[in-house]
Amino acid sequence: MIISYCFICVFAVLINKVSLQETVEAVIGGSVVLWCSSTEHDHKLQDIDIHWRHNGSKIVYDIVNGEDSVVLQDQRYKSRAETFPDEHLRGNFSIKLHNLTHDDAGKYICFIKHSSEQKTVHLIIKESTAEKENKSTDQGNEGEEKGADVETSTSLWVYIVVAVVLLVLACFIIFLFRGRIQCASIPSEEQRTEIEMTNQD
Repeated sequence: MIISYCFICVFAVLINKVSLQETVEAVIGGSVVLWCSSTEHDHKLQDIDIHWRHNGSKIVYDIVNGEDSVVLQDQRYKSRAETFPDEHLRGNFSIKLHNLTHDDAGKYICFIKHSSEQKTVHLIIKESTAEKENKSTDQGNEGEEKGADVETSTSLWVYIVVAVVLLVLACFIIFLFRGRIQCASIPSEEQRTEIEMTNQD
């Protein structure tokens, strides 16, 4: 019983982790909204602290005590990133990036401090149709390979999670069969009495 409960808990955590990741595609020169919302909806403006990071270290945007803070913002995001302040009290902390470049591709993390939540968005940047026509086929293929690598990485994580779940399930089934085999090999009271009577004769 305890093992099945543990299995359900592990499975729920793994599914939750996978569902918190999102992949978004956009084109060079365009704009994109990176979604981040809190599961808690009872927010006080002064308690809201949100930190957007790109590839783990670049400061994209901060919301401190409910106010936009761009003091420590990485130079490459100045005048290119914006939030939706009217949505903060509703738990929407999404950002919009403008004038996208290839360097904007990667992993964006939204830390929601007051509720200890973390959302991950993988941004894939593709060339617009007009730019593809102007570039050679080789350069176009390199951009597609980068996008394929990011998609492959995401798929790899899904396969790893599925493999772990299957491994836990296999261990659970083996544990159940071992318990049944051990129970079957232990003689019952009636069998013990018969064996003792046979041995006494």
